[in-house]
This record gives sequence, C-alpha cells and structure tokens, in this order.
Amino acid sequence: MRPWTYRLALGVAVAAVASPAIAQESDSGQRTRQVRVAPYIEANQVLSTELSPGSDTVTYTQVAAGVDVSVQGRHNGGSASIRYERTFGYDNTVSDSSTLSGVARGYASIIPRAVTVEGGALATRSQVDGNGGATVGTRGPSESRIYSAYAGPTVHTSAGDAEVNANYRIGYTRVEAPNAVVTAPGAAAVDVFDDSVTQRAGVHVGLRPGAPLPVGVGVGGGFYQEDVSNLDQRVRDMHVRADVSVPLSPGLAVVGGVGYEDVQISSRDAVRTAGGAPVIGPDGRFVTDNSAPRQLAYDTSGLIWDVGVMWRPSSRTSAEAHVGRRYDSLTYYGSFAWAASSRSSVNVSVYDAVAGFGGQLTNALANLPTEFAANRNAINGDINGCVASLQGNNCLTGVLGSVRSAVFRGRGVAASYSRQIGRMSSGVGVGYDRRKFIAAPGTVLAAANGVIDESYWASAYLSGQIDARSNFNVNAYANWLQSGFANAGDATVLGASAAYRRYLIEGLSANAAVGVNHLDSSAANADLTTASALLGLRYDF
Repeated sequence: MRPWTYRLALGVAVAAVASPAIAQESDSGQRTRQVRVAPYIEANQVLSTELSPGSDTVTYTQVAAGVDVSVQGRHNGGSASIRYERTFGYDNTVSDSSTLSGVARGYASIIPRAVTVEGGALATRSQVDGNGGATVGTRGPSESRIYSAYAGPTVHTSAGDAEVNANYRIGYTRVEAPNAVVTAPGAAAVDVFDDSVTQRAGVHVGLRPGAPLPVGVGVGGGFYQEDVSNLDQRVRDMHVRADVSVPLSPGLAVVGGVGYEDVQISSRDAVRTAGGAPVIGPDGRFVTDNSAPRQLAYDTSGLIWDVGVMWRPSSRTSAEAHVGRRYDSLTYYGSFAWAASSRSSVNVSVYDAVAGFGGQLTNALANLPTEFAANRNAINGDINGCVASLQGNNCLTGVLGSVRSAVFRGRGVAASYSRQIGRMSSGVGVGYDRRKFIAAPGTVLAAANGVIDESYWASAYLSGQIDARSNFNVNAYANWLQSGFANAGDATVLGASAAYRRYLIEGLSANAAVGVNHLDSSAANADLTTASALLGLRYDF
C-alpha cells in the first residue's frame, strides 16, 4: 500500500512520492508534522447464508471507494475514514443500495495556544431491534442509518494571574430508520429518534494554587440545550458554580464546587384522531401537534454541589473521582487514564447526564481521540463501535445502544485498553449504559416516563502485518439489552469477522473475509444466525 504523503514546510504543501511509511517534516524545528492520505477502490463478491432457523443463501456484489486521512502537527491534528459503497443484488432478496460511512475527529489552532476550532462526524449503519436497541455495523430488515456531526471553538487566555477558558459546540444528529419497527404482532411501533440540534457552551475563570492564593479558586457557568424533532422535545440546562482546589501533594488535590442549576425538559403531544388515538406519519413516527401547548416533563432548580479528588502522579497517569448532588439526586462521575508505555493505554470514564440520543452521541464524538485508525466490519465495511488508538476513550458502542426518541438520564461506565504489539494493534472495550426515560404526563410519551433500559457491551479488535505483502484484521462484539418497556423483552447480539489481504503487485491486493452474526430477541421472537464470506480486489493509490 502506498498512501499519498505530503511534506509541509513554511505553509506550502508539495506532493511527494512516498514509501509505505509516513513521511515526516520538522514544523519550526519543534515538532514533526505528518500528513497521510490513503485513497482506495474495491470490488467484492459476498455470499451470506442463514444457519438458523432457516437455510436461505444470497449473493451480491460490492463496489466501494474510500479514503483514510491522518494529519498530526504542532497546531492541528485529526483523523478521518470515509467510504462510499454501492451494493448490487441479483434478485429481490438483496436490493440495490448505496451507503456512506465514516468517522472523523480533528482540531485546528486559529491562534496558537489561544483559539482552537474542533469538530467531528460519524456516519454508520445499525440494526434496530424490536425493543429499540441498536447494533452498530449490522444489516437487516430494520436497518437504520445514523449521521452525526459537531463543531465549535475553544478559547483560552489569561488576565493577570487568572486563566479564562470558554467554549461553544453545536451538533446535529439524524437517524434514518425503517417506516416502522414493531415490537410484536399487533403492537405499536417503536418511537425511533428522528433528529436533533444540540448546543453546549461554557466559561470558567480561575486561579491556580499559589497564584497568589495557596488554593485554587474559580467561577464559571454552562448552558446546554437539545431540540429533538420527535414531539418537539426540548432539554434546557443552565448552571453557575464556584469551585476550589486544595493541593495535598504535587500530584494529589481535593476539589469541590457549589452552585445553582436549572433544568427543564418539555415536549408537545401528538396529533390525535377523533377517538383520541395518536396519529403516526408515513415515516412511522408520531405526528407532532404544533398547536398544542408545551408540557413540562421535568423541572428542577436549586443547589448543586460535588466533592472529589484529582490524582496526577506523572504525565502518563491521571485519575479523578467526584460525588455530589445534581438533577435533584445523588450524582457521581470520574475518569482514569494510564499509559504504562508509549505503546499501551488504559482509559475509564464514568458519566451521568440528562440528554437525548443526539446530545449523548455528539458528546461521545467530542471525546474521541484525534489520532486513530478506523475499525471496519470485514464483510460490509461499516464502522465498528471502537477506533484503534492509544489516546483517550475510543469507543462509541454504548452511546449507540438504543435509538428511542424520548429524552433520558444516562448513567454508565466505559473502559478501553489499547496496545501496540510489534506490527500489530489490539484493543478491547467494555461498558454499561443505563437510561431512565423522562416524558411529560398527558402526552403520547407518558408511558415512557420512568422506564429504564440497560445495556452491556464488549468489543475487541486485532490487526497487523503478517509479512511485507500481507496483513490481517479480526473484530468481535457482543451487546446485551434489557428493556423495561412493555412487550420489549431482551436482546442479545453477537458477531465476529476476520479478514486477510495479500498484495499481488504494487497497490493491488486480493482480499478474503469471513463473518458470523447472531441475534436472539424476545421482542421480535427471533433467534437468527448468519454467516458470510467475501472475496475481492482492492487498489490503493
């Protein structure tokens, strides 16, 4: 494989013929800048067979074009993997279709060390189960397509001894789902998320310990709003708070804060028939009655507080844990990051927030690393739940576990371990996500209020070179969803794939892959196992 590589000097880009290794050039003599662009085209033949309960077999052709990009420099950085695929079926069992998939995350300094603009995007497919659960990178009759993007500036400056930080992000998320996802024969369709716009802003002014006080002090505020198209749901959260940091040792500090927060969640009802039944539109979603008054589902304001510890014994290790009161109840959150060496990393995140599906997804995108390699399904090329990286939290699987439209309070934990082993990259991610849905009484969503969905997930990957002309990739995942909705039931989704690539001549490779997927859903009364195989050619420019 020969990616396009650019050497950057004095702001001028000059195309250069490159070897498979990434070319490097000094950026003002302080940090190496790397730019890697690797476009490709593919043609594959796929065979898929049902192992149980039936024995149907289908074949189809894939034609795809894509590009993997990585930019790492002193004042900018980012990674992206984008792929467009066209599927050609031979009969009614597989229809012709087109799909765009990809993941991207990056930043650029407009004013070095002062103003930075960052952004991210995701496009992927998922299989929507009858209980509202979703499995990334799989296909079926309830296939949905998820698109999400965000962008915004971050400002850092100082005023005397005080440091001033401010940020703003705007995001958009859309789910293109089947016209109706039915939980059981004769039951109502799942109310699948449509789209939302999220806005998040914050400002903080603070003094470090010793400048000039022996403790660090600060004051700040934040604003979050998400507007969900389904029934015109709205989440609005505003807060102000003061905080203090008391150093106990060079790497350990006790921190705390107190403030005031106002949170409101509201929505409108659906259009009703003369008999009082909600009207469902041609897209399978409730039709919003825009003339109906907005009704409160959640309204709380008052004192918020938290206390915790921050531990940073070295540049390779950091941890923090907080407990307090927010959303009128106990809250806890924290993180842990450990890089035992330059070739391995461990990351753990504990979260608690009120949001809709779009807000949680754009926040997870913002937490992805800016240097990564995308993991794709070896058969269909879709983005898997985790990216390969030695930086930060690198999994989106837990966020994508459910696509119900109702706003919720989401609590959970996500953990990942990544390691570079010689010429191989490996990683594993596990997590738990709990969503307690919030809906207004007297509306069509009232039945969702207080209902809890729980999901557990795991994902693993291993990839690398076998020799100078061949490489391999292995992925596996597991998702378990337990839903509290009536007739929703539970679901288990398991899958694995393996791929082998052999370069025949410069740029041209032969590809082979196998995969197996299993779905056990009590909601859809399904117990389905399929296996697939792929053979094809790929050309890397």
